[in-house]
Amino acid sequence: MKVLVIGSGGREHALVWALAQDPEVEQVVAAPGNPGIAVLRPAHDGQTIVCRPVDVADHQAVVVLATEFGADLVVVGPETPLVAGLADPLRDAGIAVFGPSAAAAQIEGSKAFAKDVMAAASVPTGRAYVCTTPEEAAEAIDAFGPPYVVKDDGLAAGKGVVVTSDRDEALAHAAGCEQVLIEEYLDGPEVSLFAITDGTTVLPMQPAQDFKRLADNDEGPNTGGMGAYTPLPWAPENLVEEITDKVLQPTVDELRHRGTPFSGLLYAGLALTSRGVRVIEFNCRFGDPETQALLPLLKTPLGGLLLAAANGKLADHEPLTWKNAAAVTVVVAAKKYPANPRKGDVITGVEQAEVDGVHVFHAGTALDDDELVTSGGRVLAVSATGKDLDEARQRAYAAVGQIRIKGSQHRTDIALKAARGEITV
Repeated sequence: MKVLVIGSGGREHALVWALAQDPEVEQVVAAPGNPGIAVLRPAHDGQTIVCRPVDVADHQAVVVLATEFGADLVVVGPETPLVAGLADPLRDAGIAVFGPSAAAAQIEGSKAFAKDVMAAASVPTGRAYVCTTPEEAAEAIDAFGPPYVVKDDGLAAGKGVVVTSDRDEALAHAAGCEQVLIEEYLDGPEVSLFAITDGTTVLPMQPAQDFKRLADNDEGPNTGGMGAYTPLPWAPENLVEEITDKVLQPTVDELRHRGTPFSGLLYAGLALTSRGVRVIEFNCRFGDPETQALLPLLKTPLGGLLLAAANGKLADHEPLTWKNAAAVTVVVAAKKYPANPRKGDVITGVEQAEVDGVHVFHAGTALDDDELVTSGGRVLAVSATGKDLDEARQRAYAAVGQIRIKGSQHRTDIALKAARGEITV
């Protein structure tokens, strides 16, 4: 099998690495890829992994690359090209694609659209007002009261949400959005659940939890994610079944009934509130950094799984299987992230960090005269596996300690409360 992976971040690095573990995958091309993918070693004899430059926004260039490569499968990683409709011309060219159409990707591209789908499908979620003027936003903010939850309706690279008890901060964020959702605050621990779907059949992955705030103890501004872990030892036993039945399957069914079937990865961000499961948001692709924690534990070969979804044959696929282990991912971010991340700082220690059970996935890195430097806010995702969360945490943080980036930031409490048994539902 030949697979083309579109994207250049940590999620795509993890996808390429996991695809390479599948013995049926002979070649992987990452476009444009990143320095970490460029030095990945093949997992099987005769396998090749290469990076190819491409402008992801140039859909025709991607179609040409996929055709010339002879791709059996194209995996579109990031949300921006999916919402822009990259999957559509690829499918029109007769190429199997893992990733939703532009119409279906609106489940992430517009939070108002997602709320409409959830209402039609009777999916439990928080109450919300869609506002287009500062006056409407102020009225909604006062109607809900603190803590205020203010969400940009469109894509914002994981930084479009403000949760604050400061009314002025809430109003300021709303004023900077063309269309904004003001939502009720949802209490309880948060869960990320990914599902592979072909538009009809839904195969859920095991749940994970990510950490959106920049600093320890969930302080500081919202980010694209500062770490994640899986599995969740505190999760109710039937949680995956409940979310699949109440959230994932009804959403997939509603999108299909609308004539916009969703094929790809449907990500549900949820809160386990005092009133039950509630959807916070949907994403139309593998989440970052949960992907970097989940894929090292997945035993099911990834290439065959994604191809079955792309070809509408998930009903014939075996249930997913997982290693009896835990994984913890810690994000190392650049100085001044998320507001104004510094670029060009030298990165050292990555090779020393990659010992058994540890993978360092590149996100915001580049090469400058053969020297590895920062090129984005979230620079690296350090993922470690272990027999339990304590061991995975120890390995992850030992690896983070090997990495040197001037002024870098990382949280020290990823999975800490879960490992201590301090999370309850």
